[in-house]
Amino acid sequence: MARYKYLDALTTAFVVILLVSNLVAQKVCQIGPFAVSGAVLLFPITYIFGDVFTEVYGFAASRRAIWLGFWGTVLLYTVGKLTIMLPPAPGWQNQQAFETVFGFIPRILAASLAAFWAGEFANSYTMARLKLLTQGRMLWTRTIGSTIIGQAVDTTLVVFMTFGGIVPISVIGNMIATSYFLKVGYEVLATPLTYGVIHFLKKAEGVDVFDWHENFNPFSFSQGSNTEE
Repeated sequence: MARYKYLDALTTAFVVILLVSNLVAQKVCQIGPFAVSGAVLLFPITYIFGDVFTEVYGFAASRRAIWLGFWGTVLLYTVGKLTIMLPPAPGWQNQQAFETVFGFIPRILAASLAAFWAGEFANSYTMARLKLLTQGRMLWTRTIGSTIIGQAVDTTLVVFMTFGGIVPISVIGNMIATSYFLKVGYEVLATPLTYGVIHFLKKAEGVDVFDWHENFNPFSFSQGSNTEE
């Protein structure tokens, strides 16, 4: 992959936001009539990053960032679990609080990882394909269109995997709908910001990748002969 001025910094920011989102996700917040996870403040931003990676640098850059975020999250959960298992020092009274923050339930962990991976790849794939279909025009159609698809995959997976068989299907449907529309609305409102960042990066990097010959297999790291304009 070519060297760019801002790609590494953006990838690092993406991973950090993802990890922080996982840490704050366990708090349930009341926003108006809605009870939502604390992650709703940050997690939708990762989809904006996905749009930026794919639109400016191509699907391969997005795939790299998604895998780095995935394994970074696995490392966070693993180290958190191992640290919980270590005996607390005498006089340290915060073991229970530490377990509350870092003691991720295995089912929720699996749901979070699966939903993130599938949702992000659905978002980036849709973004790349729509860019080819529109020949780079009408950016809003792919920023919003990719969000609609990616968030549908992410939200449905995470809610079903977390609460399936535990709560009634009607409640699951309500949870999916509420979370989905909040996330999509969040990113629609952020469209002007996304436009600004993409415009700046294309000009600063001197690149605008079209994935004409990209291998869209998420498990393949070979990069096709993409067109840069």
